[in-house]
Amino acid sequence: MSGNLSVTDLDAGIAAGEIDTVVVAFADAQGRLVGKRVSARFFQEEVLPHGAEACNYLLSVDVDMNTVDGYAMSSWETGYGDMMLLSDPATLRRIPWLPGTALAMADLAWEGGDAVAQSPREILKGQRARLADRGLVAYSGTELEFIVFDDTYRDAWSRGYRGLTPSTDYNVDYDLLASGRLEPLLRDIRLSMDGAGMYCEGVKGECNFGQQEIAFRYAEVLETADQHVIYKNGAKAIAEQHGKALTFMAKFNEREGNSCHIHLSVRGDSGAAVMAGEGEHGFSPLMEHWIAGILATLREFTLLYAPTINSYKRYAKGSFAPTGIAWGVDNRTCALRVVGHGSSLRVENRVPGGDVNPYLGISAIIAGGLHGIENELALPDPLAGNAYTSGAEQLPTTLREAAQLFADSSIARAAFGDQMVDHYLNQARIEFEAFDSAVTDWERVRGFERL
Repeated sequence: MSGNLSVTDLDAGIAAGEIDTVVVAFADAQGRLVGKRVSARFFQEEVLPHGAEACNYLLSVDVDMNTVDGYAMSSWETGYGDMMLLSDPATLRRIPWLPGTALAMADLAWEGGDAVAQSPREILKGQRARLADRGLVAYSGTELEFIVFDDTYRDAWSRGYRGLTPSTDYNVDYDLLASGRLEPLLRDIRLSMDGAGMYCEGVKGECNFGQQEIAFRYAEVLETADQHVIYKNGAKAIAEQHGKALTFMAKFNEREGNSCHIHLSVRGDSGAAVMAGEGEHGFSPLMEHWIAGILATLREFTLLYAPTINSYKRYAKGSFAPTGIAWGVDNRTCALRVVGHGSSLRVENRVPGGDVNPYLGISAIIAGGLHGIENELALPDPLAGNAYTSGAEQLPTTLREAAQLFADSSIARAAFGDQMVDHYLNQARIEFEAFDSAVTDWERVRGFERL
């Protein structure tokens, strides 16, 4: 039975007593799945035809759900009113890890009907529309890594996330033995996601202790971003049911971080391949401009790929996370790695980590590629050696640096608009100001006795 549901399928499931709850969900500014659970009958009668309401502060809070200042769309001065959640029936699906539950992704709108410009889903829809104006459609897949621990989330919280036990004891990259002890959990995640209408390709071990990656079939970019946030939420819920915890944070410890490589290609709206051609490396002129545009905007758009303080800990030489702005053919030391042939030709962006908001990361890639096409940017030579030691221009090394580059970017404001740029700059400000005021374990170890 397919996990995807039409409205008719949903009605039949409700009538048969198989579905009693519908989650109405959207991705917040941090890329977390938020929303509300409503009774299936109420969803049929009221929510699907008319929408639901939610406080507009849900796009204007920090990670701790604190109300913070500096946001134009919501504040104490404007009374923290509501925004509308308009369910997208094309996203209806079963949620196997929650009994009797279906889910619909929602678009956000103001009471008068205008879209909420700061919504991650709306931002990506805007970039899709820019592609459509050129007769193009984008497809992507996100390779999202995570680390599994043999501790529950509540135990981890109570211990301040210290002294946790990773689910493997050594590097398990492509390992089939030690990774097997995780298979009850990993299989449950894979089958559950298949049951939610996603095409799960498989799973592989990664380098850090307890680290794994579950991959899904590429899809049109909005579908990929929706699936990404549903999967991320669901994988945590399923881990909890197994008495374990998993994290997608970009850098949990000093070993390898969690990446989220984004593979993206564009096709004509008829499905024709447009990236392959007769040029060098088998590229079309469009492909050359596309790569050049992404490269040209990498520094200015890093904030959308790396949105937290922790994101920047991942960029370490020799870590398989990029540091230099370069592209190469099947070169994993570069920020952009080109793979595939013919209709499968695509760019893998290796800059994002596991904490990326997928709607924003994919939007940044599209906006960068379009910048290259619109300005017919020339493609620099590929890097054939080690990008870490190549002398290539470097990615920003801190959130503060990335935010300043984004603030100064005329390309960002032209592509995304002032409302979006100002909103996510304020989010960055809140993040680094909170970090600047925190006293860390590292400081206590160094200074408690010895200084």
